[in-house]
Amino acid sequence: MEHDLDQTLDAVGPRLKRLRLRREITLADLAAQTGISTSTLSRLESGLRRPTLEQLLPLARVHGVTLDELVDAPPTGDPRVNLRPVACSDGSVILPLTRRPGGIQAYKFVLPTGDDRQEPQLRTHEGYDWVYVLNGTLRLVLAEHDLRLKPGEAAEFDTRTPHWFGATPAGPVEFLSLVGRQGERAHVRARPAVG
Repeated sequence: MEHDLDQTLDAVGPRLKRLRLRREITLADLAAQTGISTSTLSRLESGLRRPTLEQLLPLARVHGVTLDELVDAPPTGDPRVNLRPVACSDGSVILPLTRRPGGIQAYKFVLPTGDDRQEPQLRTHEGYDWVYVLNGTLRLVLAEHDLRLKPGEAAEFDTRTPHWFGATPAGPVEFLSLVGRQGERAHVRARPAVG
């Protein structure tokens, strides 16, 4: 029992670091949002310090996850995904749709009305992305391509290609995103395979 508790607590640090890096925020940003010092956050992420409940509560809230997800509590048998929206400083909202670590991760994004004068900040990272537009028009800048995707349209690409997502001046956009590690792609079948 004690060994299981030690393993669970030891795994929290790397999980905290992954959550912070996924949100692309610095330790200083996280410290400002949680009231926990940057040095304490650094020690928590590196495993040099064990988290307390007083630290885990604000970290879970800021990262938009439950305490169970943060400490990887044993499953309760409830298959429902607890949708905890993550509000970003640019007005966008991210809803994680999967809760297991590793593998392909699913997200729903809601982006506020865009401005074509906004200069896209292209970025790259390891992985593969598949997007599907639910509502609105998604502006996808992919290397030298500046695309507009309408509801029902999808795109897929290697995320090592410089890319950026945004809404158009026509209004907000909602889209689904399946993101996998490098080489891990979502396989979407439009109709049943004929045997």
